[in-house]
Amino acid sequence: MQPIIFQIGDFAVRGYGLMAALGFMAGIWIASREAQRLGENKERIMDMAFYMVLAAIIGSRVLHVMVEWKYFLQHPGEIVKIWEGGLVFYGGLVGAVMVGSYYIRKHSMAFWKTADIFAVGIPLGHAFGRFGCFMAGCCYGYATDLPWAVEFSDTNSLAPLHEHLHPTQLYSSLNNLTIFALIFLMRKSKKIDGQLALTYVFLYSVTRGIIELFRGDDRGTIYGGYISTAQGIGIVLAISAIVAMVYLGKKAAVKKSSSA
Repeated sequence: MQPIIFQIGDFAVRGYGLMAALGFMAGIWIASREAQRLGENKERIMDMAFYMVLAAIIGSRVLHVMVEWKYFLQHPGEIVKIWEGGLVFYGGLVGAVMVGSYYIRKHSMAFWKTADIFAVGIPLGHAFGRFGCFMAGCCYGYATDLPWAVEFSDTNSLAPLHEHLHPTQLYSSLNNLTIFALIFLMRKSKKIDGQLALTYVFLYSVTRGIIELFRGDDRGTIYGGYISTAQGIGIVLAISAIVAMVYLGKKAAVKKSSSA
């Protein structure tokens, strides 16, 4: 609703960039606290988070450019303007996982335990980021006459102006806050390492797919236009999370029985 918070000359503080930055800081802070609670190296987690954030920014932008390649082919100078919005979360997730996996192997860290640590912070940080989308007007919903519809009027907004739209950015922000609360409550009672990370992936993939039904912006489609790119990725991730959870559960049960 307020793409530019304030501007002095050519310098502008944009709502999207500010909220994204706050989200990264909040997510890293929560993850570092969780690492400290578990007796893990807090500094190493924060160091790892720094590289993962960079990878997430690059990955999320790359996927956005790939989805909107026709636009960026005509406006190549817009590719680097991430402060105006246009970061696809799944691209960032892939980038962060790739860099995080390399870091974990390099420092001989426990993969699933480390993944659980970050799973506590990611949805909180993402909630901030989605509110930034609301401020910028990106990721907007389609027209609706529901009483909670929102109307964008700032000419700097990326959403259609003076139309009543689904506040899909707020749906997503609230969704991420709910997932954060669930993961936060689960963290002390988890049965196996990886449970938090895989629960997060499953919940986000399913709920993101539902929210996609209310999106009005162009997000790319697959399978003849029946589902969006994000929904397709979400289906694969949700199934993968279930398979991985079953595998880890059976592996833990075998280990427990063999040691009994």
